[in-house]
Amino acid sequence: MTRHQRNCTAGTVYTYHERKKDTATSGYGTQQGRLGKDSTRNFDCCCLTLQPCRNPVLTPNGWLYDKEAILEYILHQKNEIARQMKEFEKQKKQLEAESESKNSEKKMKNLKRFAETENSITTKPINPFNNGPSAKKQKVSETEFEPKPGTSKDNGETSNGKESKEIPSFWIPSLTPDAKPTLVKKPDKRVFCPMSKEPLKVKELMDIEFVAVNDKDDKRHILNKDARYMCAVTHDILSNSTPCAVLKTSRKVITVECLEKLIKKDMIDPLSGEKITEADIIKLQRGGTGYASTGVDLEAKKHRPVMMAS
Repeated sequence: MTRHQRNCTAGTVYTYHERKKDTATSGYGTQQGRLGKDSTRNFDCCCLTLQPCRNPVLTPNGWLYDKEAILEYILHQKNEIARQMKEFEKQKKQLEAESESKNSEKKMKNLKRFAETENSITTKPINPFNNGPSAKKQKVSETEFEPKPGTSKDNGETSNGKESKEIPSFWIPSLTPDAKPTLVKKPDKRVFCPMSKEPLKVKELMDIEFVAVNDKDDKRHILNKDARYMCAVTHDILSNSTPCAVLKTSRKVITVECLEKLIKKDMIDPLSGEKITEADIIKLQRGGTGYASTGVDLEAKKHRPVMMAS
């Protein structure tokens, strides 16, 4: 490959490199990229603040949050739900009032038409000794006030009882259709987890405890250390590459290796001595390491407008 091959502008083929370069500079098309370790959170960081947790709490799905951040998030979501519920109730009352006004207006039109029909009927005494009106005149008098088939009535209904469809005329201001307001949907009163998108309650949050590494020679603050916490049973250093779990009985963080090799044999919590079940084990959702083997999605996409070539 020569040095000027990628910058060649006289080629007859639109190469993949040229397409990627034009996509990045034009502002159109979907951009894709792979995330590294610096773009992923650590295992002991809050999913909202992306900072090390001071008071860590865990959801039933294993997502870690700082207690202050998740409570503030839940409170904000409840206030937003209450605001949307007020808008929905206001819209509901407005629609009911409009429906009642339309029904009353339709009823008044029917009464008015009935009264006009009744007032237009005239009766004359018929002499039994004289011949009555001819059949032709009688037929005309009966059909005088009946609407002709195919003509629309005052209430916008045809003879078949169906509403007549008016074609809007955009060149006549009085017949220009109006834009209907956007209807507000009834909000869900449940608060959802920002990571798992499942319903979340305050009583389901569980306080957990990380066991700090006892290094007397390192005088740095615990947040400035690379190795901050360790397993509560085996004292192995915890990191993003170490799968972790939490026991509900002791609420301590341990490694999954310790759980599989030591604890699951007897199903007894070594820290509290209580009997545990599978429901008492919550696997912690760890952060990414930059390697695909961690099971974390490291692909990022940014959707932008697509430029269609004619």
